[in-house]
Parts: sequence; structure tokens; C-alpha cells
Amino acid sequence: MTSSNITSPIARLLIVDDEEPQMKALCETLGNHGYETIGFTSAKAGLAAMRESKFDLLLSDLTMPEMDGITLMRAALEIDADLVAIIMTGQGTIETAVEAMKTGALDYILKPFKLSAVILVLSRALAIRQLRIENADLQRRIRQNAEEVQKANQELESFTHSVSHDLRAPLRAIGGFSNILLKDFGAEIPEEAQRLLKVVISSAGQMAQMIDGLLKFCRLNRHSLAMQPVNLASLAKQVVQELQGKNAQRIRVKIGDLPDCVGDPVLLKQAFVNLVSNAFKFTSRAENPLVEIGCHPGTTEHTYFVRDNGVGFDMAYAQKLFGVFVRLHSEEEFEGHGVGLSIVQRIIQRHNGRIWTEAEVNKGATFLFTLPAAN
Repeated sequence: MTSSNITSPIARLLIVDDEEPQMKALCETLGNHGYETIGFTSAKAGLAAMRESKFDLLLSDLTMPEMDGITLMRAALEIDADLVAIIMTGQGTIETAVEAMKTGALDYILKPFKLSAVILVLSRALAIRQLRIENADLQRRIRQNAEEVQKANQELESFTHSVSHDLRAPLRAIGGFSNILLKDFGAEIPEEAQRLLKVVISSAGQMAQMIDGLLKFCRLNRHSLAMQPVNLASLAKQVVQELQGKNAQRIRVKIGDLPDCVGDPVLLKQAFVNLVSNAFKFTSRAENPLVEIGCHPGTTEHTYFVRDNGVGFDMAYAQKLFGVFVRLHSEEEFEGHGVGLSIVQRIIQRHNGRIWTEAEVNKGATFLFTLPAAN
């Protein structure tokens, strides 16, 4: 038996009840309330209809001679996992209906029916069905995105492997053979040619360092974050000691109160190494070089800073500063390849933080960045 409105139905219902008058009454009543209903007194006939057509809801009597409602429900869910099943039962078999819910039924309806109760159960069932479908679609898209990310990572791995091997090999040849040429045949080579060979050797070395920087930047996306409370005061002191031990003993460093944050200690150390070494580099020619490391504490996040009194820069170029291979000073003035700050920015972004800068020509620069507070 089929019943439906002329307008688009709310949902398609399969009703199975061995008591024909009750099944027909349900089909007619719910049909008048906007549902498309198809009813059967035979459970097997209902399953056959499911194989031919799609339904949104199954209303099945619990006790039937041919097949009980629980068995029918299980078979129906094997045909269509998106189907929502509701058991119809008498007062004396509520416990069995509850057991049916444990095995997959969404709800049950008591006989004799109250139309208001039936409509309420159906509305709730359709809402839950829609949520299930949306959740399944979300899970599918998450899996698809994960596969795409994995594929992208594999392509990136292939790229970095190519950079590591295919580009380094000719660079080594250029630098190596130029060195041999200069060493073994230098006396026979004109002075200007020797100078040009030295430029070739230096450029090959710079290119190798740029490749190293690019590889470090690419690997940041593949580094899994090990988020934990980080003692930034201890980390900053360690970085300063390591860098000052190399060639920056004359630079005075002031470390203020640095509250703990939450982050990946390995990546955060890399960020501090890049920022502090940058500050050391650009204060190296100052009369009284000073680098300050401090913090403006907040509630959910802290704003840390690294400040120097070095050469600074024009803030008109601040937006370009974090680009890969971007430099505001020439190689002759200050060494470097313009990758360090882009690495710092990526590290801070991966911690859901922000980074920006304040500077003035010949009056130093301050790099500020936010990290989540440890509390």
C-alpha cells in the first residue's frame, strides 16, 4: 500500500506490520501528514522492496510470525546502513523493544498509537539520520583530505630528495673543479680570471647554503608538533650562551621575565636561534651592541620579543621581510640568505601564533610573536 502527498514528501517510510488494518491506518495517517509511505504485512516483502528502492525510515512491528522486528531491522541495515529503524510494540514488550534499541533501533513506539507521539519520534529520527549522513560525509572528506595531504607530503619528499641530490651534485662539481683549477693552475691564470673563479666558488657555496635553508623550510611542515609546557627562560639562556660562545662575546644581552608557554621545544629553540643570531648579526657594528629578550604576558597567550639596537630597516619593507630568500641588506654588508625569518614565521604560525616587527633605520629592530600561555 502506498500513500503520499502531491508536494515533495518529508521522507519515505517503509511500514511493516502483520496486522493489516493497523498497517493501512499508519500509511494513510502519515501520508496525510506529508510522508510517503509504503506498507507490507510481510517482512520478506518489505526487504524485497528495500532492495528495489531507497527508504529513509523503517517502522517495524516487534512481534510478527514470519520474522520478528529485530531480525528484520538487522537485515534492513545490511541493505542500507543509512536507514533509521523504529520498533512498534505493545506495553507488555517494552523491555524487548529496549533490547532492540541496543542492537540498532533508534527508538520505539507504543501501541495503541498516539499520532502526536508518532510524529515526534519520526521527526527526531529524521534529524538524527541527517546528522549521521552529514557525519559520514565529513569522515569521508577527512579521509580524502588526509590522503591528499599524504600525497602532497610524498611529492614534497620527492622534491626535497631531488633538491638534496640532483641540485647539490652540479654545485659540488662547480665548486670543486673551480677550486682545483685555482689551486693547480693558478700561476698560469691571469689575475682577473682568478678573481672570477673565486666569485664562482663563493657563489656555489652560497647556493649550497640557500638549498640547505630551503630544505629546512620545507621540512617544517612535516615535523609533527610535540606540544608541551616549555620553559622559555631556560631555552633563551641556552640559545644565548651557544651563540655568544661563537663570536658575539662583545654583545650585551638582557633577558627579562619569560613566562612558560605551550609549544614544541625543538621548533621554538630553532625560532629563538634564528631571531637571536639575526639580532647579533645586525648589532655587530653598533658601538654599544645590546640585545633584549622579553615578554608582555597575557591571559591565554604571551607576546615575546627580541629587540636589538642595530642597523634596523625601513618599515615600508616590513611585509616582505618574512618571504623566503628576501634580504633588506646586501651580502657585502651582512651575510645571510634570507631564509631564517621565513622559518621563524612558519614555526610561530604552526603554534597558532602571530609574528610582526617594529623597526627604524639605524635605531634597531624588534621582532614580536605570540605563543599560547602554559596556564
